[in-house]
Amino acid sequence: MDTAQEQASRQPFNIMVIGQAGRLQYEAVLFAASLRHGSAGFPGRLFVATPQPGPAWDRDPSIQSAEVLDVLNDLGAEILPFANHAFGQSYPYGNKIEALLALPENEPFVFFDTDTLLTGDIMSVPFDFRKPGASLRREGTWPKPTLYGPGYAAIWKSLYDRFGLDFETSLDPDQPDEFWGRYLYFNAGFFFGACPRRFGERYLEYALSIRDSPPAELDCQSLDPWLDQITLPLVIHSFGGGRDALPDGLLDGSISCHYRLFPLLYARESDHVIEVLHAIAAPNRIKKVLKSHEPIKRMVYQGRGAKVRALFDRDNLPRREQAIRNRIKSAGLWMR
Repeated sequence: MDTAQEQASRQPFNIMVIGQAGRLQYEAVLFAASLRHGSAGFPGRLFVATPQPGPAWDRDPSIQSAEVLDVLNDLGAEILPFANHAFGQSYPYGNKIEALLALPENEPFVFFDTDTLLTGDIMSVPFDFRKPGASLRREGTWPKPTLYGPGYAAIWKSLYDRFGLDFETSLDPDQPDEFWGRYLYFNAGFFFGACPRRFGERYLEYALSIRDSPPAELDCQSLDPWLDQITLPLVIHSFGGGRDALPDGLLDGSISCHYRLFPLLYARESDHVIEVLHAIAAPNRIKKVLKSHEPIKRMVYQGRGAKVRALFDRDNLPRREQAIRNRIKSAGLWMR
């Protein structure tokens, strides 16, 4: 007999990425192509959520390229327009929050940052949408406690208290006090849940409360660009999720790669990721569109990526990302 988790993992779900004019529209094409390449049996819907012009934007952020829209349609992606009421030009990371409100209600969802490739079958991931989770591929980027305090515990507890959440059950008891990893913190590169409307409404409520009226403990802390990642663990904890929502090694592992920038992809990702990238970028209908984006044109199609890759030993990479960036820049190969 199937376990409840095995049944939940086979539950159909939708996927959402953000697409808009500029870099993200080309990354959306690659994401959609990678989904079709590695997950031919995916039964859900792929939404490319696109912000619409309005007072929150200085210029039209929507995808206007007919060629890009045609390729996305050919790859089975659905364009999902949404409006920005709370964020927009001033904080584009808020797109992932407001776009959730446009997804079909009561249908499980997985959000991915657009600069992600699916490198395996997404249906092999045992999602239990009753217990949401998010990416643990992160560093201790927030908060940055000051010399005279408050410390990690006081800062995070002030946020849990703000929303009536149990702080103690969010802690990792295997980590020491005042070490950033003891406190629930995610990279917002992917997250999932049972209903995008409920998740999005709570995400928006919490984010606006923190932005507009932060607790006193946050006085010396920067909220930009960290607001989405500050809020995400609170939302996930409020729905009964946490850091153990998925087995290790699948998302941000064998099934997905959050590459962020193409020079970093070539510098540090596996041979398999490179093989997937080149396979999905090869068809002429996709190549014609992607060559309009200079970093993809030069990195993927003109061989600059191979030159970046030759600078590094994947088994002995510099520990700090800045060192990787500096080496690529010194070689005159950096692009973003």
